[in-house]
Amino acid sequence: MAPPFKIILGSASMARRRILAEMGYEFEIMTADIDEKGIRREKPEDLVMAIAEAKADAIISRLQTTGLSEKDAQTTLLITADTVVVYKGTIREKPASEEEAREFIKGYSGSHGAVVGSVLVTNLNTGASKGGWDRAEAYFHDIPDEVIDNLIDEGIPFKVAGGLMLEHPLTLPFVESVVGAIDTIMGLPKALTEKLIHDVL
Repeated sequence: MAPPFKIILGSASMARRRILAEMGYEFEIMTADIDEKGIRREKPEDLVMAIAEAKADAIISRLQTTGLSEKDAQTTLLITADTVVVYKGTIREKPASEEEAREFIKGYSGSHGAVVGSVLVTNLNTGASKGGWDRAEAYFHDIPDEVIDNLIDEGIPFKVAGGLMLEHPLTLPFVESVVGAIDTIMGLPKALTEKLIHDVL
């Protein structure tokens, strides 16, 4: 049976699509064209919430201009999210160059990084919106230079915050342990998302 509401996932991330599908939801995808680098906050938790809110605002205004926001008989929920890595107190987003990607990954080698991920769920019919964030840490064995080179050649680091895709077959063997939820690290904390969906219905 179809759920009594529709979901729009405001993200182009393959990992977020996969996680939301694993949760049993069907959804359509809309992406927000925003300048994430133009949004700055001191604390990672504040930054990821601000970016998720900006993504939601951009998608909502796009829906209004395309006329898709007429009161649908069916409740529609918009889910936006953002993720950053915190390494030694510094916020890391997607690496901007090969040098930066290499420096990021070398830093995690034999060390660890924290991931802070936000979720914002907006009920497009009522305007109600609820958000929150989750945090997890990943610990790594030494990552050989050859593996780092291969990841960069494949262009993987440029697609993800902090430059490291944990679930990638090249990276996975070097993950020592994860403290917290693996889905938080991958970009969409399941338990938090589920809670927020219920909160706005």
